[in-house]
Amino acid sequence: MTAEPIATGNKAPGSGTPYREITDEHGRVYRVGETDRDILGHSRKIMVYLPWIAMMAISVFEYAFGSAEDTLSHAHGWTQSNTFWILSVWVFFQAGIAFPAGWMREKGILTARNAMYTGSFMCLIGFLALSHLNNVWLAIIGFGVIGGVGSGFVYATCINMVAKWFPERRGAKTGFVNGGFAYGSLPFIFIFNYAFDTGNYHRVLDLIGAYILVVVLACAFFFKDPPKNWWPSDVDPLEKSGASKDAASLAKNPPAVRQFTPKEAIRTGMLPLMWFTLVMTAGVSIFGISFQVDFAKEVGFGPLVAATSMGLMAVINGIGRGVVGWLSDIWGRKATLVFVILVLGLSQFGVIWAGDIHSEWLFLVFAFLSGFGGGAFYPMFAALTPDYFGENYNATNYGLVYSGKLISGLFGGGMGSMVVAAWGYNGAYALAGGISMLAAAVALLLRQPGRERAPVHA
Repeated sequence: MTAEPIATGNKAPGSGTPYREITDEHGRVYRVGETDRDILGHSRKIMVYLPWIAMMAISVFEYAFGSAEDTLSHAHGWTQSNTFWILSVWVFFQAGIAFPAGWMREKGILTARNAMYTGSFMCLIGFLALSHLNNVWLAIIGFGVIGGVGSGFVYATCINMVAKWFPERRGAKTGFVNGGFAYGSLPFIFIFNYAFDTGNYHRVLDLIGAYILVVVLACAFFFKDPPKNWWPSDVDPLEKSGASKDAASLAKNPPAVRQFTPKEAIRTGMLPLMWFTLVMTAGVSIFGISFQVDFAKEVGFGPLVAATSMGLMAVINGIGRGVVGWLSDIWGRKATLVFVILVLGLSQFGVIWAGDIHSEWLFLVFAFLSGFGGGAFYPMFAALTPDYFGENYNATNYGLVYSGKLISGLFGGGMGSMVVAAWGYNGAYALAGGISMLAAAVALLLRQPGRERAPVHA
């Protein structure tokens, strides 16, 4: 199979670098010829490290919140249910902003850099609200709504940035960046467990808000999207049978057959299926993040085990994202996703077992597995979306898929507390494990739109 150039002799605006556009057998267009240095002035690797750093900065919102709940409840006079709903509202808006943020970026209303700037100041407001507002409804608005939207702007922009700059091997890169959103919280988990009390909570929370602002602003300054249809000049998009790592990855995870608009992606049926799978899987993950420390204390494990289990979950949650992203370039995205969801589901039953027999070391083992499964599915969906629907509308398409997390936040956090109250921890963890098993079954139905109907070329 050979590609026919459909445009030659073009030059990128402002760079003077010639490029050409080629098509594959499905009619998909690739813009080749410009290097990352032609566009950015430096290596595209910076578009991995800067999003990674920014993701680590905002990870304190979700992954460390559970460790701060007791002190916040005592300081502000809130109930446990109040603090769970604050996190649930945060999850709702953090996930819900992904689609409108993507739409604004692709319409040219909001640049990647401005999305990050806006998000950084909203994150600061979120922590100031958590620090200084005693009224739970005002705290929900400040931390849950404003902080949720701000961190959502940062999260969505970082994930889409790396997907656009690394279309040929996005699994490992997306997984690495996504991992920062989990293990970046580790220092704060231990701060909240050992150095956070009603005497210093104002200072600690204010400083965390300022830290997020400075880090995200510094990273945002260098953010820039590649041109539409851009493909790295040193990777042949039509070569999928060679011995190189890029060719092997493209063989396992072939590029989308064309660039699907959001409406077209929805009509394929695959985007709604991905959304539904993410709703179930993220709900189980959020449940574990919200209740693991409390469950450990409930069964009589000491504060060190409780804090260590949460820290372990955060670290493995993040490292697992990078490892699974790399693995998906070898195994294929769908097979890796199903494997991860199964690990998440089985680990919920393992947590019940460890609690029933009061085994601290076994509890830490299943915290390890739960952390691995509870984070590694995110980069799989982030990579599957452009694999299935292309990069040009990825900010919007992935925003739609990721919006499933806003539903997950409701039943994983707030409704999870109601299930715990009604059925106890064992019943709630068993339900979470069953939901994860169902999600793995649904994930088996995923397929790349149009690929199976492609004509065969000699």
